[in-house]
Amino acid sequence: MDGLRGLTADDPSWIGDYRLLSRLGSGGMGRVYLARSEGGRTVAVKLVKAELAEEEEFRDRFRAEVAAARRVGGRWTAPVLDADTEAAVPWVATGYIAGPTLSEVVGNYARKGTYGPLPEDSLRRLAYGLSCALRDIHGVGLVHRDLKPSNVLLTIDGPRVIDFGIARALDGVREQTLTRAGTVLGSPSFMSPEQVTGRSVSPASDVFCVGSVLAYAATGRQPFGEIASGVHAVMFKIAQEDPDVAGAPDGVRALILDCLAKDPAARPTPAELAERLGPAPGGPAATPWLPAELIARLGQHAVLLLDTDTPPGGQAPTVPTTRPAVGPARPPAPTATERRRRRRWLPLVATAVVAAAAAAAAVPLLSDRAGAGDSASDIPAGYVGTWSGPVLRDGEPTGQQRRFVITHGKVGEVVANSTSLGATYECRSDGKLVSVTRQDGHPALRLDTDVVRSVPAGRCAALGEHTLVAGGADTLTWAAAGRTATLHRVAPADGSVPAGLLGTWRRTDDDGYGSQELTVRQAPAGSRVLTTVVVGRGGRCTAHADLYAAEGGKLTVGPSVVDRPAPGCTPSSTSVLSLGGDGTLHRAFLGDDKQPRGYSRVK
Repeated sequence: MDGLRGLTADDPSWIGDYRLLSRLGSGGMGRVYLARSEGGRTVAVKLVKAELAEEEEFRDRFRAEVAAARRVGGRWTAPVLDADTEAAVPWVATGYIAGPTLSEVVGNYARKGTYGPLPEDSLRRLAYGLSCALRDIHGVGLVHRDLKPSNVLLTIDGPRVIDFGIARALDGVREQTLTRAGTVLGSPSFMSPEQVTGRSVSPASDVFCVGSVLAYAATGRQPFGEIASGVHAVMFKIAQEDPDVAGAPDGVRALILDCLAKDPAARPTPAELAERLGPAPGGPAATPWLPAELIARLGQHAVLLLDTDTPPGGQAPTVPTTRPAVGPARPPAPTATERRRRRRWLPLVATAVVAAAAAAAAVPLLSDRAGAGDSASDIPAGYVGTWSGPVLRDGEPTGQQRRFVITHGKVGEVVANSTSLGATYECRSDGKLVSVTRQDGHPALRLDTDVVRSVPAGRCAALGEHTLVAGGADTLTWAAAGRTATLHRVAPADGSVPAGLLGTWRRTDDDGYGSQELTVRQAPAGSRVLTTVVVGRGGRCTAHADLYAAEGGKLTVGPSVVDRPAPGCTPSSTSVLSLGGDGTLHRAFLGDDKQPRGYSRVK
């Protein structure tokens, strides 16, 4: 981030429900603002470039990636809190991380950093934090694709990774649009060999980028040369030559080189990296993870944030959104008395912030528990992952399905995303961790949930407290409001839509007049996978449905949402798509509204 800068006449005053305070920076996808919610939470809001918003392929990918990113836990990342992917200009809001970027701290050949290369202990803890962040990101089926020093923020209790899972949205954008928007795909100096040679990108690509980031943090140099020597020269070195890690501390050099292996299969996984790093030297009494000079600067940055209250400048337009902006266009400026009151408290706040920073930094990032578990997480490692199973009520099957995606986190944080799928509805909730024991003291996860999406609108309600207990054979037992389920671990459904189902399919109505056309695309669970276009005597109707699961060569998709209504057009119930032996697409509905249907491939 480029630091806090005042708003200009070209900047909006509100985006969605967030009042903008200042501009943080800009990048290939758009501008980033510091903002506050009506409840007072400080957030970073990324506003997509208008040129990109005009591309439907970009919107589709952006929608899918944001949905997946919302399931990533917030311990080592900036959590996605809100988004409007359907707005005239899409945006996404994440938790604001009050810390400098790694690039600002280390610097480069053209710009002196605020500190320079980091010492070995800081590098080890940086590597551990990055490994844990990637473990969580990859756990929901995402690949970062643009991990670089400017996407790593340094805080008093560890590094944070930002902008994860969003770069993929640019993949389908036309070259002329990228040129017009001034957008560059990826950062050449921190790409993997797969990226520079145009091969398929996997989670191992992010591990290579971790190696490049660590080499830079250790030496102050990019391991394959500065971009000033020419983009093509740097890309050739990434693909063909050995990295320059001269000057990197002995304790991390081998780890960096392993990450920078040319063969993706030869690189360690994030979990293997975390286990390899092990506990921090000195155990619980470990020193702060960053040098004292940097810790003090973090406290100063927090004080500056406290005084960022009212945006400077005149009236600015509000970004159009699919929901009405809340509150006035701009709150009234503070009175002179209010400004004096705030300034009078700042010296006391500054002292408290710096003291808290020092205390928090003294807590070791790497505990005595070796292995891939998150030492700063209250969630036992065995609970982390994706789980699914059929729901019972009073011991009888209900026909409903329940899925949980559980990530690392602490009590009071959102650690789970839950989906309840019925024949005619789909409910999604965020689960906040209340406790890691039941009332009787038995180990369990207790969650308090809030509904974040309801199809149809208004159908869903929170069920009160949810309890998850680890069982045998890699299962969890779930219970809430008289309902139970035995949940089994499943793989994230990202990229798992069978190739044979992808494409456009059509059937003609029995009257010979109308038609129905389905388009199936690749998508992660919880994102739009099916688009329907129905043409009949009443006109043209369009709808979409989200992916619930892709298992056994079949797709289970939730109830449809009508995007463009027409007379006689009604939402469909939950359905299952499969490929018939004759090459046709079969769609069976779980509700009683429609009979099974067959479709022939169009393209």
